[in-house]
Amino acid sequence: MSPAFSTGEKLWLLPRLTCLGIALRSLLISLARGLPIRRYLSCAVVRVFLDTFTPRQIQYLSPSTKKTYEIWIERKVSKAETVGNAEIIGKLQGDIEPLEDGNSSLLWLGNLHKAKKVVLFLHGGGYISPILPGHLEWCWQAYIAAGMETNVEVAVAVLQYTLCPEARYPVQLRQAVDGLSHLLASGFHPEDIVVGGDSAGGNLTAQLLCHLAQPHPVVRKVELSQPLAGSFLVSPWLSRLTSHASYSENGWIEMLSGPIMDRCAEALLGSEEAQQSYADLAFPLDTKSSRLSGLNNVVSQLYVTAGDQEVFRDQIIAFVHRVRKLNPTLKVQFDFQQKCAHDFILYEGQDEYSGECMKAMKLWMIDLLVTSKQR
Repeated sequence: MSPAFSTGEKLWLLPRLTCLGIALRSLLISLARGLPIRRYLSCAVVRVFLDTFTPRQIQYLSPSTKKTYEIWIERKVSKAETVGNAEIIGKLQGDIEPLEDGNSSLLWLGNLHKAKKVVLFLHGGGYISPILPGHLEWCWQAYIAAGMETNVEVAVAVLQYTLCPEARYPVQLRQAVDGLSHLLASGFHPEDIVVGGDSAGGNLTAQLLCHLAQPHPVVRKVELSQPLAGSFLVSPWLSRLTSHASYSENGWIEMLSGPIMDRCAEALLGSEEAQQSYADLAFPLDTKSSRLSGLNNVVSQLYVTAGDQEVFRDQIIAFVHRVRKLNPTLKVQFDFQQKCAHDFILYEGQDEYSGECMKAMKLWMIDLLVTSKQR
């Protein structure tokens, strides 16, 4: 007779059954909706990871932002050396500039000493996960390559900010302000600076733009002589609410869910008292609508993306509508991407593949660079 199935064996079986269940669910929904199966199975893997581990565990299991940057630079240089591409090597010097607070820094792609345009990049990850190689590949393919094609020297300054729960809101906003201030102090004019990010980085971008228009009471003010050249928000996290229809419609196929975003919000805001005090300023859609007015005074154009299969879909649509209503002179391009879930440009970056999302971002950047040359 076989021995009884032990409690330990049952516990060991549980996560495997969970993974299998999520993968099967993703497969069935993908088939029913006519979605790319491989991509959505990848979403299922990320979903299991986010459901299983705490923020601290995720950070323990992941290379730091700086380490990921150093490894990516090393591999990119090695490939360029193999084919003898001196131009590429010159744009991969691995420059790192510490910022004022001593806990954040700018990690550079491109030649910062020759750059005429600079992108301040704020990476996503729910404020709990460090940068991924796909973020850096995205920056290279969409911004550095756009500069090479238009004969404009472009560099990207990736903000390495402090993750939660080590630091909570508004520390990351202060660090983004430090990053922007550093660029201005280094001689870049506002009209030569682009700011943007994905997911939580899109949230931080929105926070920064709102702060420039209507300064946060406990964050250093930044005076701009002219509006920034542009800003992009990819699948931005703009509200703590998880009651939108897109959560119920897409929460079963997405990498994100209501409970996952609740945990990220708790990690960002901390105690319940702090959440009550800061939530309205941390999330632009959760405060008075006038918080989004005046953006036309601080940025020349916005590029916003949302996937039709993502849980943030409805809040992003509401954000675009509100921004357009309050800033009628601001150029806002909204890219509503079909058959895409959250942050699919990052997946393309991870695969080192220039897909639909990457091409759209690059075209936006090329248009910005060409337009600025004509002025």
